[in-house]
Amino acid sequence: MLDPFRLCVALGPVVIYLFLLAAINLFRRPLLVSGTRDAAALGLAVSGLVFVGPADLFLPVSAWIAFGPFVWVFVIGLYALALALILLLLRPRLVVYNISAQELRPVLANVAAGLDAEPRWAGNALAMPNLGVQLHLEWAHGMRTVSLIATGSRQSHQGWRRLEEALAGELPAVQVGRNPHAATLLATAVILGLLLFAAVFRDPQSVAASLNGTERSVLEIGRTLRDALRLSQGS
Repeated sequence: MLDPFRLCVALGPVVIYLFLLAAINLFRRPLLVSGTRDAAALGLAVSGLVFVGPADLFLPVSAWIAFGPFVWVFVIGLYALALALILLLLRPRLVVYNISAQELRPVLANVAAGLDAEPRWAGNALAMPNLGVQLHLEWAHGMRTVSLIATGSRQSHQGWRRLEEALAGELPAVQVGRNPHAATLLATAVILGLLLFAAVFRDPQSVAASLNGTERSVLEIGRTLRDALRLSQGS
């Protein structure tokens, strides 16, 4: 069984992410985010699970012996680089929370008509040739989340930026009902939060010891970096 501190590291970001999703879906306004921000938020939410799970499980013992607590700087840096690479490789995408495809489509059609003189619809696909944007709509019925995903490799990033800005200007005027599935997200977040609170309350000494150990590791890393900086300046 995980000790309380590791449990908080693993599930703490997930709880925060679920609370944010619940809050977004409780509003009566849609929320537009870029695909990059959406994927980055998800990457941060699962980071604790990665560090406590596979990163810790497959970390070589020799690395611990050679680098000590400094090894986590490499692990976190490697995860950040991998996440950044994934974000750079993603196709252009926009995500609109707390709205159905039927509610978003007329707003998108109005925006497309204002950005391109010849917008073309084909089912759930939309092409704006003058803007350099081709996309299709995907949505999750239960969560009332719609994604505008690039179709094809020939895309104009400036066109996507203009589309994002135009949608961001139109969506605040759209009123929607509260998503009933927000209650499920909120309940899940509360249950996980209570689980973490109970784990900490049951063994506060273990948490305090882990925090002290983490503090010592951070201070040791800071001293190592400071010494390395002094050596580089001296040379």
